[in-house]
Amino acid sequence: MLGFGKKNPKTGPKSKCAHVVVIGNEKGGSGKSTTTMHIIVALLQQGRRVASIDVDARQGTLSRYIANREHFAQVSGKEVDMPDHYRVEEPSEAASAAERKLESDKLRLLIEGALINHDVVLIDTPGSAGPLSRIAHSYADTLVTPINDSLVDFDVLAHVDGTKMDIKGPSHYSEMIWDQKKQRADRDGGTIDWIVMRNRLSSLDAHNKREMERLIRELAKRIRFRTIPGFGERVIFRELFLVGLTILDLKDAAGPKSLSPSHHAARQEVFTIVNALGLPPPDSRVGAG
Repeated sequence: MLGFGKKNPKTGPKSKCAHVVVIGNEKGGSGKSTTTMHIIVALLQQGRRVASIDVDARQGTLSRYIANREHFAQVSGKEVDMPDHYRVEEPSEAASAAERKLESDKLRLLIEGALINHDVVLIDTPGSAGPLSRIAHSYADTLVTPINDSLVDFDVLAHVDGTKMDIKGPSHYSEMIWDQKKQRADRDGGTIDWIVMRNRLSSLDAHNKREMERLIRELAKRIRFRTIPGFGERVIFRELFLVGLTILDLKDAAGPKSLSPSHHAARQEVFTIVNALGLPPPDSRVGAG
């Protein structure tokens, strides 16, 4: 667990479990870690107790993001909101069955432990369908799947007939989510609210955009997810990663006058995503004591 900066306020045991938000997509470059980090900071700034779990520890983008954030706090002397962060790694292909079971049990215990002392648990998953990723998905109250707004990225959700432009069937990832919905229902009777977040939406009424909208509407009815707009294509997101900050930190780090209209638009994108999660109001006890 990483440990610098301003940590979650601790106020003792909670009377209910945390809400689990899983960020999942089996395709790289979709913005999973950027999405996860911005949601984390938004929720911390609301006064919520947040735990983050990086199941993609081999790639480790979220963990590096948080390490960069801790380094910024050390170097600058400024306090920044920090989650309680944990990282786990998928077993290697050479791992034995016993080793794989041990790692799976560790992840389950980690998630269930985080549920007790936090308001929200954010889990960033790898771009592959390993056993730990499947376990993480099965604990989701809300699953957010970022996709770039292109027909290439739509393939992570469903396969399309390129001639007729019809959906041939769900992808392996969509089938995996269906299986984890059943796992969740069997374990505790819970449900998974699946959100597909469309990143890099074009402002142009291009043919590709219209086809994406049609296909997503059709698929959403078939396999039950809802869609929200995500992040635009902004260089600022990549720049902020290097110092561990988010667009929500920029006002305090650089001053309110430094925010451009593009920055304000990016902040609003974050708020739209967080509002779409439909979380209950922050616990009034958070920050007390």
